[in-house]
Amino acid sequence: MAASEPEFGDQALIACESLVRIYQTGPVEIQALQGLDLVVERGEMVAVVGASGSGKSTLLSILAGVDAPTAGRARVEKWNLLSMSRADRVRYRRHTVGFVRQQTASNLIPYLTARQMVDLPMTAAGTPKAVRRQRAGELLDALGVGQYAGRTPGQLSGGQQMRVAIAVALANQPHVLLADEPTGELDTATSAEVFGALRDVNRDLGVTVVVVTHDPAVSGQVERTVAIRDGRTSSEVLRRTATADDGGTHVIAEEYAVMDRAGRIQVPRDYREALALTRRVRLALEPDHITIRPDA
Repeated sequence: MAASEPEFGDQALIACESLVRIYQTGPVEIQALQGLDLVVERGEMVAVVGASGSGKSTLLSILAGVDAPTAGRARVEKWNLLSMSRADRVRYRRHTVGFVRQQTASNLIPYLTARQMVDLPMTAAGTPKAVRRQRAGELLDALGVGQYAGRTPGQLSGGQQMRVAIAVALANQPHVLLADEPTGELDTATSAEVFGALRDVNRDLGVTVVVVTHDPAVSGQVERTVAIRDGRTSSEVLRRTATADDGGTHVIAEEYAVMDRAGRIQVPRDYREALALTRRVRLALEPDHITIRPDA
């Protein structure tokens, strides 16, 4: 008997295949995700970008266990996000993923101190008090806000609030940190500091980080940027550091179209318009490439 084909992304930490999410608003169906494919390896830091309504925040909500997909396949570590029970979803959100929202008011409790907020998820998980105290101090120190441990959110700046929110999300040592527009409410300098904190978490703590952002300054600082268009992954930008002959270094960014499991590729609009590509195109297989021509 022939060996079965390996599952898509079977070795990855996060694997989404043909992911669909449909919302019903009265008589209207809204397809937020329309067959999205995504693989994220353990230890990666990935930025997800896309226009408003492209589906990027829906994707993050599904990965966070806040929303459930309509169809397709979504797995994070051992968890099948389509078939989790309510109890499994609680365990998943408590231990596997940490989630940071754009609005700091959604991340923090106004009457608790920074230390108390980091302590709270560990208390819910049944972590011993001594461990909680040590872990909270270490996280706040690692994120540069240890000296503000006794302050409430109203006594912190926007950047400090976001750093505390990241510490709260990491309290139970999740393997994945999801951040939805974490710099959206911050000025340029503070955004750079917060994003630096996310990079430190990725590098020093080994946490896989997925960031949804519309900020090109943020997405340009990661090795891999995934663009979503019309509910599907459309392209990826991969960045690497190259060394010149004189010993200097520079970043090389290369953009790739993403082909899904069905062999579909989204051709960018400016390409389509430049060649007047419409409903049908001609494909030709060359020795080392494929040509796409308009249907003349």
